[in-house]
Amino acid sequence: MNLRTFRIGGVHPEENKITAEMATQVAPLPKQAIFPLGQHIGAPAKPVVAKGDKVKVGTLIAEAGGFVSAPIYSSVSGTVFKVDTSIDATGYRKPCIIINVEGDEWEESIDRSDKLETLEAHAELTPEEIVNRIKVAGVTGMGGAGFPTFIKLCPPPGAKAECVIINGVECEPYITADYRLMMEHADEILVGLNLLMKAAKVEKGYIGIEDNKPAAIKLFEEKTANDSRIEIVPLAKKYPQGGEKQLVDAVIRRQVPAPPAIPVNVGAIVQNVGTAFAVYQAVMKNKPLFERYTTVTGKQVKNPGNFLVRMGTPFSQMIENCGGLPEGDNKVLAGGPMMGKAVISLDVPVTKGTNSITVLTDADAHRKKAQPCIRCAKCVDACPMGLEPYLLATLSVVKDYERLEAEEVTSCIACGSCQFTCPSHRPILDNIIKGKAAVMGIIRARSAKK
Repeated sequence: MNLRTFRIGGVHPEENKITAEMATQVAPLPKQAIFPLGQHIGAPAKPVVAKGDKVKVGTLIAEAGGFVSAPIYSSVSGTVFKVDTSIDATGYRKPCIIINVEGDEWEESIDRSDKLETLEAHAELTPEEIVNRIKVAGVTGMGGAGFPTFIKLCPPPGAKAECVIINGVECEPYITADYRLMMEHADEILVGLNLLMKAAKVEKGYIGIEDNKPAAIKLFEEKTANDSRIEIVPLAKKYPQGGEKQLVDAVIRRQVPAPPAIPVNVGAIVQNVGTAFAVYQAVMKNKPLFERYTTVTGKQVKNPGNFLVRMGTPFSQMIENCGGLPEGDNKVLAGGPMMGKAVISLDVPVTKGTNSITVLTDADAHRKKAQPCIRCAKCVDACPMGLEPYLLATLSVVKDYERLEAEEVTSCIACGSCQFTCPSHRPILDNIIKGKAAVMGIIRARSAKK
């Protein structure tokens, strides 16, 4: 098998795919659902419901708050308890809508049948109509930063899409939600890819899958054997191959320049497999995005698994479903151990971007004492963006933001490869993130003045 991969940097953390062969279960409904209004990049959504309003599964509860934004739909039926604030995965209190759950009544407009709808059977779907249905349904990126999907399908002036690349890599340790989705809903994902290709007005589609998922590679190769427009691309195992710039390099051998360049500037539109599935449901089933596939995992979790979860379900309930927290000290992450965020409360809800709830014991999460840099340059070799992490971290500490910007700190994708490989256990990424945030603030202020 000819395996491709990206050409700059990368590391090989222990996989720990504990739940890979565990079929997806439907998670129980929460007693109370919490919907943060900022579940995506861009402006938070604006509430369109108030305390005491009755809602069903699929009822619009918050509309898009700007062009770069996305609406939010209720995943439960019941009564709006209040429009308030709640702690999200960042640790800060953010605006949210809280709904008391009463039964499970769905909006009648949603097609809940198992019938597979194909693009060939719906010739009336124009590219513009597909994009509009995706926008209205609140579909966002399901594997990364949560960028509103419809915007990716509308390239900026001067950029032209040539292909759609579906990200089936799932290179982050522990997480297996995308793998289970691929194994259980391959047909729907392929229809979703066809919809994305038609919306983007391209004739070529790729699905990149790492070779630690041979069953998924085989399944998709069999299902696309007679479709020359779609190519399944087996990839060598390497983290962070799921980063869209790394995936573009691995699949079509084109490197995306530094920001503000994006993949479509080199002809590619990248979408996660979960996003492709959500696109199928939005366009073909009139189903807004209000539930997702999520892994709950950890070496000491009694009953880890993959779940179809309604948005707004608290982490506490998901962990309790799996046997509760292990004995002793634990760190709970929204996401995986490389890019996930440690949560300060288990009241944090599952949102559009929650691909995993990972429980690390103290032995797994404990950091060793940082030592002086030994100038080994391992962080430079590991950086998939070709940066100098040791330098960016130092510049961040001394607050030399002008040079930080010149050294392209905005290109950092916060993958953690530098910190993972550092033999001195320095908090390289922690410092870079702080510096990048400051530089981004300066850039926004400068743009506002212009």
